[in-house]
Amino acid sequence: MPSKLSLRIAVVVAAAASVVVTAPVALATPDDVGKPTLTGVTAKVPAAVAAPLGASRQSLVDAVAADALGRTHDGRGLAPSVALGKFAAQGRKVVVDVRSAAPGWARGVAYIEAPATAEATPEGWLYIARYTGGSWVAGIEGDSEFAEYVASSPLVGAAERRTMTAYANHQAATTMTTTANTGGLLLPWMPDYYMTLTGGPHASDGATGYWSSLDFSGGNASGRVRSSRDGTATSMCGAGGGWTRVIHPNGFSTDYYHMYNATYYNATPVGTSALLGTIGRDVCAGGYASGDHVHWSLRTYDANYNGTYTWLNGRTIGGWTWWNGSSQYTGCATRLGYTACPGTAIYNRTS
Repeated sequence: MPSKLSLRIAVVVAAAASVVVTAPVALATPDDVGKPTLTGVTAKVPAAVAAPLGASRQSLVDAVAADALGRTHDGRGLAPSVALGKFAAQGRKVVVDVRSAAPGWARGVAYIEAPATAEATPEGWLYIARYTGGSWVAGIEGDSEFAEYVASSPLVGAAERRTMTAYANHQAATTMTTTANTGGLLLPWMPDYYMTLTGGPHASDGATGYWSSLDFSGGNASGRVRSSRDGTATSMCGAGGGWTRVIHPNGFSTDYYHMYNATYYNATPVGTSALLGTIGRDVCAGGYASGDHVHWSLRTYDANYNGTYTWLNGRTIGGWTWWNGSSQYTGCATRLGYTACPGTAIYNRTS
């Protein structure tokens, strides 16, 4: 497999706690120096991670940033430096968060902030990187490298590996291209409680792509946001941030944004209805929220570990079948002959 090119950038070292393997990793080689410098990336590298990575942390962030920039909606097809300039002009940060390290390995989260406009949401990915041949080769969700590293990296725990490979290994998996089946996913609060639907099916960023997202607020669930099913949860913005992703073992993953008082998860196994946070207006990765709510999004998570936002139209979530409206945010849900449109309080049902 050909190695990917790495670019050298300055790394901002943040002093924060992290789960790491403490054995030193002397990775710096002549290959790590003398590369072109790419400025404008915000790197979160806790001291405990930076120390074992040594000077190679610079090329690690380079490799991850280049991969992420190539996957963004607004940066696809552009040179990394050009994409960074474009995002900087929009006031949007490109963030590489290194969460853990082991000899020859690193992993974490990379994301591109959303523009500060109504309902805009960020783009983000889990990544795993390996130091080989004198340089870092990064794999982000959907890359062949990522799939390879899920199977081989010591930084992927047994429970997480089972969750991430469950769909790929499930021989009788229901096709996801035409069916409404979502494997029993719930709405993002406790069963048999209600919240108010404030936004029907719409694109995750409020503008482009499949209408994959719903907005909810209020209700009698005390505003507490919970996982739609069991899986592996990751706080995409880090501790204190209101954006969480849960990868489920059924070929789907779900995103939850704008929460406050969010529980910190770092590739942590969670059960169905695990507490994630409370409805809020957090914008830890950009965007805008005018009132307390949770922006919930449905994503596929296929056999190639590729997570992409997908359509809600015709799918059943929380006992309700969701339908697109004539425009974004106007769609409704049906259940047992009843139709619920934005402004309606709906109960979360298990069947």
